[in-house]
Amino acid sequence: MLSGFSAYHHVSPTCLCLKTYKMQSTDLTVRMTRSCLFCSVVKYKIPAVIIYEDENFMALMDKYPINHGHSLVIPRSHHESLLSMTSSEVGKLYSLVSTVSKAVISAVHADGFSIGQNNGRAANQIIPHVHVHIIPRYAGDSREGKWPSRTIGNMQQLTITSQKIRSVLLACTDISLPEA
Repeated sequence: MLSGFSAYHHVSPTCLCLKTYKMQSTDLTVRMTRSCLFCSVVKYKIPAVIIYEDENFMALMDKYPINHGHSLVIPRSHHESLLSMTSSEVGKLYSLVSTVSKAVISAVHADGFSIGQNNGRAANQIIPHVHVHIIPRYAGDSREGKWPSRTIGNMQQLTITSQKIRSVLLACTDISLPEA
């Protein structure tokens, strides 16, 4: 089955542009089982809707969001768990998580947010590459405090949301972002 969508794609160290991709879903499944999905994303082999990137980290929209604005922050270098990262790397990761969280919550007008980070199969880590979930929460988004159900993200909506988050990051932080 062929699907097409737009996503930010790295062009140079200082430029991201919007590209349209077409790929067969079976190809993505095969590649996921052969190599690390997030390593493929940071190498631009698999498209992603990128919010922010620098030499060490990348923030992107979750393709299967729990709520509108669900984002991920990942290190560019491969680490299967926080235990394989240095204290300094973990500190830098969570410093960026804090900055991106503020921008996400502001951009999507959330009432709160949850941070999630799983390590190992027993903890329900699906992709064995460190990643931190930033999940906006809204009043009444779930019954009895349970997680809302995941959905398949609409790539056009994910791209629009990422642009809003990037705008907040540019306006409210000292992070220098590549021009879109």
